[in-house]
Amino acid sequence: MALHLLDEQGLPYLTMRHLATALGVQPSALYWHFPNKQTLLASVSERILAPMVEVPLDGMPMHEAVRTVGARMRECLLAHRDASELVSSSLALGLVSPPVRAKLLDVARLHGVPAPLAEVAAEAVMHFVVGFTFHEQQRLAAGQLGLLEEPATSSVRDARADSPGGDDFAEALTMIAHGLDVSIAQHRARQR
Repeated sequence: MALHLLDEQGLPYLTMRHLATALGVQPSALYWHFPNKQTLLASVSERILAPMVEVPLDGMPMHEAVRTVGARMRECLLAHRDASELVSSSLALGLVSPPVRAKLLDVARLHGVPAPLAEVAAEAVMHFVVGFTFHEQQRLAAGQLGLLEEPATSSVRDARADSPGGDDFAEALTMIAHGLDVSIAQHRARQR
């Protein structure tokens, strides 16, 4: 129900009181499950990011894993209204695990990439994806309110990887991936 409320009304309306009303219970009943609003929002963030575990990276080169994981995270965020803002808050407060980190560290181990390089790549991808998607979702909301000269996509679900911003997104992720490749090559050259 919380995801439905988020999609229908947006993050400002995802409160304990609004959720309780939608569920037909008293707000105090929610506190048996969530000690505060931030834990509720973290739980919603985890639901939004849950499809990240389904990303198959077996045998994938590191640069391809960066692009694949980044694209999948963007899809997860675009699937729900205001998701980038919500997930960003939960990540910043340490209430959810960074969804990119574990995936990229696993691939890095398989390819002998030093963990510190993989950590930096994971942080860069995560921050880029959240920031890029936040801007997409803000622009979409502004377009729906008639604040933009050019029309925006009719819904968050329509703003997918093949949207106009998708090319810029893919190119930027590719640049991050290539930068990681260069860093790995430089690290290996220093080790010789």
